Amino acid sequence: MSSLLYFFAQEVNIYPASDLFLRHRLQIVEELWESVLRQECGQKMVDLLRQLRDLCSPEGQATLDQASSVFKLIEQLNINEAIRAARAFALYFQLINIIEQDYEQRQQMTRYEASGEAGTQEIPNPISSVNSEASENPLNSGLGAELLSKSWQANPHRKCKDTFAALFPQLYQLNVPPQQIQRLIAQLDVQLVFTAHPTEIVRHTIRDKQRRVVKLLQQLDVAEKRVGNPDYAWEVAELREQLIQEIRLWWRTDELHQFKPSVLDEVDYALHYFQEVLFDAIPQLYKRFKYALANTFPWLEPPSKNFCKFGSWVGADRDGNPSVTPEITWQTACYQRKIVLERYIQSVKRLINLLSVSLHWSDVLPDLLESLEIDQSQLSEVYDELALRYRQEPYRLKISYVLKRLENTRDRNLALYNRETPKTEVPIYRSGEEFLAELRLIERNLAETGLNCQELENLICQVEIFGFNLTCLDIRQESSRHSDALNEILEYFGILKCSYNELTEAEKVAWLVGELQTRRPLIPAELPFSPKTNDIIETLRVVRSLQREFGNNICKTYIISMCRQVSDILEVLLFAKEAGLYDPGTAVGTIQVVPLFETVEDLQRSKSVMQQLFELPLYRALLAGGYTAIQKDREEEGTGEREKVSPSPLTPNLQEVMLGYSDSNKDSGFLSSNWEIHKAQKTLQRIAEEHGVTLRIFHGRGGSVGRGGGPAYEAILAQPGHSINGRIKITEQGEVLASKYSLRDLALYHLETMTTAVIQASLLKTGFDDIEPWNEIMEELAVRSRTHYRSLIYEQPDFIDFFHQVTPIEEISLLQISSRPARRPSGKKDLSSLRAIPWVFSWTQTRFLLPSWYGVGTALQEFLNEEPEENLQLLRYFYMKWPFFKMVISKAEMTLAKVDLQMARRYVEELSDPADKPRFEKLFAQIASEYYLTRELVLKITEHQQLLDGDPVLQRSVQLRNGTIVPLGFIQVSLLKRLRQSKNIATSGVIHSRYSKGELLRGALLTINGIAAGMRNTG
Repeated sequence: MSSLLYFFAQEVNIYPASDLFLRHRLQIVEELWESVLRQECGQKMVDLLRQLRDLCSPEGQATLDQASSVFKLIEQLNINEAIRAARAFALYFQLINIIEQDYEQRQQMTRYEASGEAGTQEIPNPISSVNSEASENPLNSGLGAELLSKSWQANPHRKCKDTFAALFPQLYQLNVPPQQIQRLIAQLDVQLVFTAHPTEIVRHTIRDKQRRVVKLLQQLDVAEKRVGNPDYAWEVAELREQLIQEIRLWWRTDELHQFKPSVLDEVDYALHYFQEVLFDAIPQLYKRFKYALANTFPWLEPPSKNFCKFGSWVGADRDGNPSVTPEITWQTACYQRKIVLERYIQSVKRLINLLSVSLHWSDVLPDLLESLEIDQSQLSEVYDELALRYRQEPYRLKISYVLKRLENTRDRNLALYNRETPKTEVPIYRSGEEFLAELRLIERNLAETGLNCQELENLICQVEIFGFNLTCLDIRQESSRHSDALNEILEYFGILKCSYNELTEAEKVAWLVGELQTRRPLIPAELPFSPKTNDIIETLRVVRSLQREFGNNICKTYIISMCRQVSDILEVLLFAKEAGLYDPGTAVGTIQVVPLFETVEDLQRSKSVMQQLFELPLYRALLAGGYTAIQKDREEEGTGEREKVSPSPLTPNLQEVMLGYSDSNKDSGFLSSNWEIHKAQKTLQRIAEEHGVTLRIFHGRGGSVGRGGGPAYEAILAQPGHSINGRIKITEQGEVLASKYSLRDLALYHLETMTTAVIQASLLKTGFDDIEPWNEIMEELAVRSRTHYRSLIYEQPDFIDFFHQVTPIEEISLLQISSRPARRPSGKKDLSSLRAIPWVFSWTQTRFLLPSWYGVGTALQEFLNEEPEENLQLLRYFYMKWPFFKMVISKAEMTLAKVDLQMARRYVEELSDPADKPRFEKLFAQIASEYYLTRELVLKITEHQQLLDGDPVLQRSVQLRNGTIVPLGFIQVSLLKRLRQSKNIATSGVIHSRYSKGELLRGALLTINGIAAGMRNTG
């Protein structure tokens, strides 16, 4: 029997003719998939899946004619058959994800190699190439169209604009001054922050199985190349059998989390990517940069090895998560150090084997011999054990001392994790810098005698990037928690005549500024306050303990979510002062307070908040590095030479500001949210420059388009150029980690494209963001879009009931995928208390994907109504030339391609209460009208015949999944319907359901897993 899904793919011809490798891979996987299902479930199940698949349209969309017959068939399934069908489709999607990820990795590596070859060729004359490809502005070409539209067999000499090997020749051709490039490289700072938001639907156990399947498939590729030789035919058969067995084990593994994960479980999930991929991959990123730069600008210095760094919110983000306690944050830091120390120990053991240099055949410098004498006095047991063995091998002896110190450091860390008193008499490394100094000593000695060691170079690079902390922990808490805590403290001591929360903003700021200028303590050592207030105080105290033990870099950022005013920032600074993180006498601090502006109103207010903040002398002194530093800056202002020496561990005059995509989108819709964030960046950058402050924007992006997700390369290029200047910080959330960091070369390519985009956006500014008439048009579009969006979401009285009935929001909240609740702790079932992630998750499951496009069509149409032909041409010009506008339209186009309104209609028809159907049908009609309008106008602007014509690979991927999500969606509707009916029956006490509530819920949750895998994003 031919492969069901492969047959479908051929029939709709969604592959370019050249994608032979991908087609072959899909055929293999689909044959294996069917074989496993036949063995595990029988031929009847395979036939059922074929029947369900055949009832859907060839384009992969549900149709009105076939919807009733599909649903009728599914309604006849018993619970076990429905669950098996759901699991089968979910398994298929995850296998397809594996294939596509590995395929993308192959494409990227092939093109990277091609770009590398191009980079070694003679640099073309920039004058003679004015009309060539080099004259194309890199900001006007998208990642998808440029990189992914060809298969891995494409022309190997085609240049890839988002790699280092292509970037630097392009900068040369465009005559970018080398001094300007060097300045940017010197300050290059790319930070990726891993978060534990509840969007990672796939279990850790399943991820491990997926990685094993990838390795087996790669081995199969090698074996198939030798298939012409009969001596190797058995190899192919054996690997196929291994794949079947691996997938059968996967099939028999539960996809659902068996328990609600603890915060430390989430820490383990996130750090898994460092252990499996990033720790070994990251030195290659620096090498790629270094060699690509040297090919074009050999006289320029490469960046520091840690130009790309990592942060984490996991175990530190306590916004709305009562499970993240000060003790959990302490244990997280210890756990991170445990991981990195164990990896260093492994590397050092390998170095002992590698560096077998003998004194008989190589000289050793005096500084190494002197260090050996010091080591002998401090670690005599190592000397007694190994001195004779390594008497002629000084490097091995030295590294053995290093190993013992690392092991002592690891043992001390374990004691700290368990809150035991560590041994004080054993020699340890107090910091990564001490360990790094020893490694550089060895490297320097090798170099002086004409040797080098790649393993040692990699280890040095890893230590420079990860230190002993692995990642920096960012603390996050919601603003009202600080004001409420301060209110309780002041009421307890009777300091103010009225409640702190009753003060005006001006009165709060005045009181806080006064309190921040005195060393008198406000908070006693023993805490007589409520648990919530004590938690705020103890969190800052544990940050101080972390900095003392791990160094300031372990935790030097405190993010205030829902930040609305200056007092929100000063309140945290006051708690920091009380914990010893800020000295009011010198204005030196060891922690930076970062405002997070999330709603549209907060984004619009961010200008005045930061303006007022920068005008406060004590805060300006804190940024400068203290009163002494700011005085020195003023004295040297006229000389043109400023000495950047500061007693503060923070980067002088650097202010980080975080912008939230999720809540602004939920608040005002996709178009309005993106425009408000774009405007806020420009405004904040201007204010920072006026005050001599360097700004770093922290982008709180999620996985889905509705939460700021999408291709990072295009998103960075679409930022206002002046807002980047070589610095960017971005969250990496949930399923994004799996899609970007599961495979080594895929992770490297992602990091390289992000860095390339940061450099391009900083050096090759288009100026289109500063064209005022264009900004005025975007402002009109954003206002119109927001008005239409809010008229449905917040002003339509039936919408809340519609949302709760026709989407699986309540069932999603029961998924055991996060330690954090789905709602903020108000207890209300309204949109304001619902977090953005389950909001987006629910609309994705039902194929509405409402948050990512609603309101765009009406805004565009109203603009076109003014001057139909002229304005359409103008919008097309925006799309061609303005990176921001192209990014917005491209994201909307991608989301529209995933929408299936016929499938969505089924949720409305089957899950609505009969009495509510008439009013819900009106809402559905309103949504459908906006969808068709938006799709029509996006196609007009892009001049595409079909959605995603400009990105055939993404188009193929979406179409491939759409067809199989349809029957899975019908299964979900059926199970949700039965589940909700069983709840109603149980509460009435009249009759018992045929199936238990637990069985039905389990089935529904499995369909949520499957659809999430098929859509490749959740929240």
